[in-house]
Amino acid sequence: MKKQPTQKKQKSNPSPLNNYARYSGLAFQMIAIILVGVFGGIKLDEIVKWEFPVFTLVLTLLSVIMSMYYAVKDLIR
Repeated sequence: MKKQPTQKKQKSNPSPLNNYARYSGLAFQMIAIILVGVFGGIKLDEIVKWEFPVFTLVLTLLSVIMSMYYAVKDLIR
């Protein structure tokens, strides 16, 4: 019996429009995460009424780190 050659599956390249939609969606998600951290920090600082905006700084830094982690995780996938 003759073996038939196996067909290699070729991966299709995603269209540029799909890439544009994917990365623009990722950018909006990153912006949303950062804005939630900033405005949450501002509101907490208004409630606590300390002289130095501790919550704004901490939550802003944490939200930037979280958004970068989310972006890298999504880009690896």
